[in-house]
Amino acid sequence: MILYFSGCGNSKFVADELARLTNDRLTLINPMEPTPSVTLSADESLGFVCPVYSWAVPRIVSDYVSRLKINAIPSYTYLACTCGDNVGRTPERFAKVLKAKGIMLDAAFSFVMPETYINLKGFKLDTDENAARKINAVRERLPQVAERIGRHEKVVDVVRGKAPWLNTYVTNALFYSLLITDKKFYTTDRCISCGLCAKVCPLGNITMSGDYADPQGSAKQGLRPIWHGNCTNCMACYHHCPNNAIQFGKATQGKGQYTFKLI
Repeated sequence: MILYFSGCGNSKFVADELARLTNDRLTLINPMEPTPSVTLSADESLGFVCPVYSWAVPRIVSDYVSRLKINAIPSYTYLACTCGDNVGRTPERFAKVLKAKGIMLDAAFSFVMPETYINLKGFKLDTDENAARKINAVRERLPQVAERIGRHEKVVDVVRGKAPWLNTYVTNALFYSLLITDKKFYTTDRCISCGLCAKVCPLGNITMSGDYADPQGSAKQGLRPIWHGNCTNCMACYHHCPNNAIQFGKATQGKGQYTFKLI
């Protein structure tokens, strides 16, 4: 079985392909599920596929795993994470989450995919050429990783980057305490009240309302998204908006959007 979480599609692609190549079952992680559970058959493996947020598995995924009820110890457990460049010590940190449930992490793989987090000055999306290069490299790598999973290889095959311990255990903590917020999200006059942002939010954090604060001072009427404070900054709302009407302060202005597409 493969459990996956994805905001903008990169991890969904990896999960879909690994499920196809290994002939495995695929289940979407629902972070809002209070008591999630999975039933494994005899000698079944368990894979986790998700993006890396500031050099660690997203906290909503770790929290989900902490609540997860599993009927049996998997025969083989692995992590496949997507990132914009590197993952630090993500495998070791996630291994502690699993160990608390009596499960050992046998393997970890990373896949460098197009950037999605652009909430800070200087952060930007990949060019179309770089995005295509990254995606094509992952497509070539996936069959090899699937074979290693099939052989139950015990390996950590990830891109660590510089200062991996510092990034995973210090920068990540600062990231969540100082930068994870939905207070800077707003919509421009380009909003067409379609509600897609609310539909794609994995935490159900967005509702459509006529009672909204418009930092642009617009008098345009109609339903607009309201964010309710339970945000992981996955940027699904921003990137899926059909009119690029959602912005995050000034940081995202003019930077464009990205959702996974095969090139």
